[in-house]
Amino acid sequence: MEFAEVVRRRRMIRNYDPDRPVPAEVRDRILRHALRAPSAGFSQGWAFLVLESADDRARFWAATAPDDSTPDAPSRWLARMSTAPLLVVPLSHRDAYLDRYAEPDKGWTDRDEARWPVPYWHIDTGFAALLMLLTAVDEELGACFFGIPPERIDAFRGAFGVPAPYLPIGALTIGYRAPDPRSPSLRRGHRPFDDVVHFGRW
Repeated sequence: MEFAEVVRRRRMIRNYDPDRPVPAEVRDRILRHALRAPSAGFSQGWAFLVLESADDRARFWAATAPDDSTPDAPSRWLARMSTAPLLVVPLSHRDAYLDRYAEPDKGWTDRDEARWPVPYWHIDTGFAALLMLLTAVDEELGACFFGIPPERIDAFRGAFGVPAPYLPIGALTIGYRAPDPRSPSLRRGHRPFDDVVHFGRW
């Protein structure tokens, strides 16, 4: 698929065919493309938790589901999202960046987080997540990036043994699309180019 077509077709998909697993070679391409994301100082401060088995996926949803969901009565959102046969949780690792920039070629010896204008560890991990979303489109799959509620992060960590220095920036569902109503938010339309892009000055 041409890159412009991949970008044009990318949207968040929230319903999947639960009977069609993502082939291992496709899964690996998605993950290998994520490793090509840019990172400050080539720190590569990310990790990806891959959940494919029914037990692992059920454990993820049990740990992270919104408060209005129960195993017997999942929310409408969860009932569709949980049909995805593949989940990937991108995790950022701040210390990898603080350590990297304390190395001799960078020259910061104090590891002071205040030196960073923004938390690049989250941004770079987000770049990797976007590459996974785009690769899914190129592979004729659907995918959705969504957040893990802050109050559920400890439960998520406990369920999967995630070390404390790693923070989930969200999660991705990936799979073959099933009928999926378009989000009502799309009625807002894209903001006009001239409202968003400023040449020379605001």
